[in-house]
Amino acid sequence: MTTTQTRRPGLPHQRRGALRRMLPVDEYAGLARVIVERSARLYLRAWAVLISGVVEPLFYLLAVTVGFRSLVPTVTLADGSTVPYVDFVAPALLAASAMNGAISETLSIYFKLRYDKLYEAMLTTPVGPLDIVLGEVGWAVLRGGFYGTVFLGVLAALGLVTTPWAVVLVPVGLLVSFAFAAVGMAWATTLRSNAQLDYVTLASTAMFLFSTTFFPLSSYPAAVQWLVQLSPLYHGVELARMFFLGTPAPAALLHTAYLVVLALGGLTLARVRLRSMFLG
Repeated sequence: MTTTQTRRPGLPHQRRGALRRMLPVDEYAGLARVIVERSARLYLRAWAVLISGVVEPLFYLLAVTVGFRSLVPTVTLADGSTVPYVDFVAPALLAASAMNGAISETLSIYFKLRYDKLYEAMLTTPVGPLDIVLGEVGWAVLRGGFYGTVFLGVLAALGLVTTPWAVVLVPVGLLVSFAFAAVGMAWATTLRSNAQLDYVTLASTAMFLFSTTFFPLSSYPAAVQWLVQLSPLYHGVELARMFFLGTPAPAALLHTAYLVVLALGGLTLARVRLRSMFLG
């Protein structure tokens, strides 16, 4: 979809920061915060939708603590140590909660693009494509991070948090949200029909079930393990798990780098897609 927009001039050069000077005037005006503020105001009137996203992982946690604990008391990790099954699953559910929050928010981008024509209206102002990308991704990160933080609070209330390292799960949740929000927005710009939204749901469900959320990597066939390790959620789960258990390791740098590269790649692709769709 390509449209021609008559746009107001960008901000004066002397008011433009370093990033703005590196980009075309019509691409970035430093107004991403306005997009975040708009989303926040909308959810003040739809707070139940925001809160509902916390409920699903809590049901999974309840199932694990009440039901599966008696059936699967412990899990053996890759280093040979054993941990209670609930301690194995809880940080994975936190990472999945952050993922779901970010994906839920970026799915709405499809409707803003195809039906609401919201971005066309925004681009008649000094707001540029990169402002939209940063603003939408920023709000999705806040939503996913909120889910992860609330989930961590529930874990603490249940007495499952036993190490000071667990506080790192807050930035871990934000990082997971960042990666999925950026990729989700880039993906949303490629969708052409409502039916294709099912592919997003299918992908997120598959990652939730098979990213070592409920089973250690060693339980998968060797031929499947490499595929599991390609999943962004796998890296988020492993990162969250090592800090929740208080066992940080050098592998944390690898997991972090994977998610950061994925997020930056998603931001870049989303920016290019929006620019080509609306500015030519």
